[in-house]
Amino acid sequence: MGDEDYNTSLAYDDYSDDFDPIMVLEESSPLEGKVARIFLVVVYSIVCFLGILGNGLVIIITTFKMKKTVNTVWFLNLAVADFLFNIFLPIHIAYAAMDYHWVFGTAMCKISNFLLIHNMYTSVFLLTVISFDRCISVLLPVWSQNHRSVRLAYVACVVIWVLAFFLSSPSLVFRDTARVHGKISCFNNFSLSAAGSAPWPAHTRLDPVGFSRHMVVTVTRFLCGFLVPVLIITACYFTIVCKLRRNRLAKTKKPFKIIMTIIITFFLCWCPYHTLYLLELHHATMPGSVFSLGLPLATAIAIANSCMNPILYVFVGQDFRKFKVALFSRLVNALSEDTGHSSYPSHRSFTKMSSMNERETSML
Repeated sequence: MGDEDYNTSLAYDDYSDDFDPIMVLEESSPLEGKVARIFLVVVYSIVCFLGILGNGLVIIITTFKMKKTVNTVWFLNLAVADFLFNIFLPIHIAYAAMDYHWVFGTAMCKISNFLLIHNMYTSVFLLTVISFDRCISVLLPVWSQNHRSVRLAYVACVVIWVLAFFLSSPSLVFRDTARVHGKISCFNNFSLSAAGSAPWPAHTRLDPVGFSRHMVVTVTRFLCGFLVPVLIITACYFTIVCKLRRNRLAKTKKPFKIIMTIIITFFLCWCPYHTLYLLELHHATMPGSVFSLGLPLATAIAIANSCMNPILYVFVGQDFRKFKVALFSRLVNALSEDTGHSSYPSHRSFTKMSSMNERETSML
């Protein structure tokens, strides 16, 4: 390998994971950088508001207002994962608003990035387990009825949270802060070199160990947080569809609608993120504008997923063409959709109203 190839292949830190804004946006024009920064502030603010409000409401409903079922356990854990990330999102908003000057310390730099990646892993693992649970319910209905329990669902969730913690732990190790061009940047220090040493980040560019760590983290994140779950979920729902068509169980398809929408939304939100960060491993072969504009946009889309689920519960879980049923009732009915009825006794009137709306809609 020649010197030119060696320097090119190891010059990875210009676009470090979760993009280092100072280094990336300097590659773009001042106008592009300003537009990207304003865009992030606006999107993050909207996501933060909707995420805290929506996921907080889902947590309250599933914890205090509904009977505990396997379904509500899944939805509760999805909401908790999103909510934990959303409450730290104001830090990212402030970071972008202050022209990418990190004033929150190294510990918070590690924690904020850890929560983003942990949210991704927790969500995708939960969606994978939900898909497997649905598949077993269709293939082995008798076994599922006898063994599918709330306790088992909680055990599965504990395993998911622990596994997500370990897979997200590289953020706690490699995330670091350093002063660059008069600003403090929160970045990935895969070389584990002294962040304050000069010249930064040039000291990481000739470090093959650091590049190897960067590649391992990125590829592991893509495989475990995206590709493998996609294959498992696709196999589960392909099996379900084949079973339903073979047995003509048309009525059984309805409970899968909201879960399928959540899964599709998740992968649409995270696909650009994983694609660009895989390309980033060899960013020297790509135009700089792909990363200066694409990385902020991909990160914003991925983060937006943390506020999507409560919205989907309302607009997908029930008939969207009629608005006579209260928002609270829509959430209750959506979250208990797989049971066929609301498990919150005092909301029978809401369920009745919902059924009246369905009859009205069918007459239109």
